[in-house]
Amino acid sequence: MKPSFPIENFLLRAATDKRILPSHMSLFMAIFFYSPEQPTGRPFGVSRQKLMRFAKLKSISTYHKCLSELVELGYITYQPSFDPYRASKVSINDNG
Repeated sequence: MKPSFPIENFLLRAATDKRILPSHMSLFMAIFFYSPEQPTGRPFGVSRQKLMRFAKLKSISTYHKCLSELVELGYITYQPSFDPYRASKVSINDNG
């Protein structure tokens, strides 16, 4: 079972962050769902299609906007892969 620590941190921080919208929360939950057993701080591969489907995001532009804002606000770190055969990497930050 995954530790709830990153989710608890995220929810507590997001509850007071007026910039976080339901779409950000949904995307973060999808990232956490697809993360490995110890999600905090370690990069792991993500699939845009899977994250969008799980987060119920229909627009690629909304996905990229939410992803970049989660990075900007310090909730996650994102390392894009411009190779269609290699996954982009995401890590959940300790403070997020």
